[in-house]
Amino acid sequence: MTAYPELCMIIDGERVAAGDRRTFTVRNPATGEALGELPLADAADLDRALDTAARGFRIWRDSTPQQRAAVLQGAARLMAERADDLARIATMEEGKPFAEARIEVMMNVGLFNFYAGECQRLYGRQLVRPAGQRSTVTHEPVGPVAAFAPWNFPLGNPGRKLGAPIAAGCSVILKAAEETPASALGVLQALLDAGLPKEVAQAVFGVPDEVSRHLLGSPIIRKLSFTGSTVVGKHLMKLAAEDMKRTTMELGGHGPVLVFDDVDVERVLDVMVAAKYRNAGQVCVSPTRFIVQEDIFDRFVTGFAERAKKVKVGDGLAEGTQMGPMANPRRPDAMERLIGDAKAKGGKLQAGGERIGNQGYFYAPSVLSEVPLEADILNEEPFGPVAILNPFKDEEAMIAEANRLPYGLAAYAWTRDSRRQKTVAREIESGMVGINSVMIGGADSPFGGVKWSGHGSEDGPEGLMACLVVKAVHEG
Repeated sequence: MTAYPELCMIIDGERVAAGDRRTFTVRNPATGEALGELPLADAADLDRALDTAARGFRIWRDSTPQQRAAVLQGAARLMAERADDLARIATMEEGKPFAEARIEVMMNVGLFNFYAGECQRLYGRQLVRPAGQRSTVTHEPVGPVAAFAPWNFPLGNPGRKLGAPIAAGCSVILKAAEETPASALGVLQALLDAGLPKEVAQAVFGVPDEVSRHLLGSPIIRKLSFTGSTVVGKHLMKLAAEDMKRTTMELGGHGPVLVFDDVDVERVLDVMVAAKYRNAGQVCVSPTRFIVQEDIFDRFVTGFAERAKKVKVGDGLAEGTQMGPMANPRRPDAMERLIGDAKAKGGKLQAGGERIGNQGYFYAPSVLSEVPLEADILNEEPFGPVAILNPFKDEEAMIAEANRLPYGLAAYAWTRDSRRQKTVAREIESGMVGINSVMIGGADSPFGGVKWSGHGSEDGPEGLMACLVVKAVHEG
């Protein structure tokens, strides 16, 4: 069994322990037991990290594409070798099943290898000019990046936050979630062990508002990359605007799933129920609002509830677990509030709706049907193991419901009609759309949303370009 590591920050290559600093107690969500004490940064720690990031940028912006690629490929190899250990630590911290955590490691491996290739493809262009003149367009690293990663993908989110800036030639200060620090440190350590200069990437932890205000208040930071809630994202954007910092914001969602009456209902249920309860629904692209055509609605509800009740819930490290606990005590509380409100307003509870056991943060896979639109759960992201199923008459009404909310991160649709597939893909307001599929991400594909779900992209060439600025040079 992998031992839980001693927690620290990494500043200028030094592992900074708690000492006499404030600490945060990291707990195992399956048991509620303490795993370790995490040191929290003070102002002096953050100033040191900023000074180091400035030095790191001067070093790394002059690195060659081959140097950057070698570090990323080396880190990918090390993460693959350490996959089981990294996955067990992530499960201990966040609760998700070990198999899901291991997939997360390999997603990082794929992303780092992809970015290693993209280092060679940061093409500019030469414009057509008269003889004796030359105009070129180039891409340059934006500068030191402040990157904030949440707890729900404790390995994948730090991987995204570190991979793109490093590939672009930037330095980066990572503030991952205090609930899942060892996972983030494991990803950073792979990069440092692969030869990344110690000044280029650092990890700090602390009181979130203190850290964000301090880092974003410094002119050293030139870009903010944030994944998290819309409320916090709006707050951070205001801070970043004071210094006109570049921003990439991957914010909340409320994933609609349009299910038309021409589908194989059993196949749709098999795929979507598994997707819904992945990571206990604590996924920004989780399918949540099931917008089902009336003719198949009753059958869909029955089948969904039957499958939800069969999901095996338990410790993520236990054999056969399909869904682990929620990541922290705030999430079961939120489920009780949202599901209780939905029931009070007329929604029907078809499965779940209750905590499981007397230790840890377990909550039963839940299904609600015929929930009125004014219920809180249909207007704010539940971020938990609950599916909301409502009937709709036709395509026009279903698309209108999908676009009703100000969120637009991920959407899904199931239909065999090729014309309807194209219509849905065009009309749904979302950064990512899955048609007859839940596979909406990949190392080579942009990941991001529209409206209140943010702007900019991670992953793909777009994720790398988000860490670059454009320069036009004209010579006469």
